Amino acid sequence: MNKILLTIAVLAGALASAQIAKGTVYLSGQAGYYKDGTESSNNYVENLKVLPTAGFFVAQNFAVGLGIGFTKNESSQSYILFDGGTSFLYSKYTKESAFALSPFARKYWALSDKLYFFGQLEVPLEFGKTELYEYQSQPFNPIIGDYYVGNMNTYDANYTSVGVNIKPGLDYFITKNWTVEATIGEFGFNSYKLDLEGAKNINKTDLGVKLSSVTLGVKYVFAK
Repeated sequence: MNKILLTIAVLAGALASAQIAKGTVYLSGQAGYYKDGTESSNNYVENLKVLPTAGFFVAQNFAVGLGIGFTKNESSQSYILFDGGTSFLYSKYTKESAFALSPFARKYWALSDKLYFFGQLEVPLEFGKTELYEYQSQPFNPIIGDYYVGNMNTYDANYTSVGVNIKPGLDYFITKNWTVEATIGEFGFNSYKLDLEGAKNINKTDLGVKLSSVTLGVKYVFAK
């Protein structure tokens, strides 16, 4: 019994000392780039995101912060559609670029002297511009051996995206100043509105764990 009580006392003491002090500041962020395909083939996808983040502990184990950055998503596709014994030329190009803001609040719970579980509430915002070019020809004409000119749809407009997300995660202190953190899911809501007459809000809900919502990163802590 005495050994059990001693073990509990040691663990309690370790967890009590494993607190992140008020006034602590940290820097982290997100950066990613992905590209598949080539521009010369008119079939490609290219995504870029840069979002540096700073956090400040306003109370013990509780931080608030802000991420400020930039996102760009570009895609192009071009192919032949077959329908009803004939064919059509189809091509589509889209591009979105935006200024991104992400204010957040994060609460930590110590699991050991180096490992923490956290829950994060964030409000991701994007203010950007989107471009679309879409074309579909008339059916193939075997007499002329080509396609007649078809229909074209284009627009160039601003957009706004607003979300509310909850992200659970783990944070491990490698040293006093460096940590490795991972988010293990995302639960939230996002609303996208295009600044075009007649455009409606596009609402999306995320519930659960999927590959795109699992992230891994490093953080620098200005330990007090």
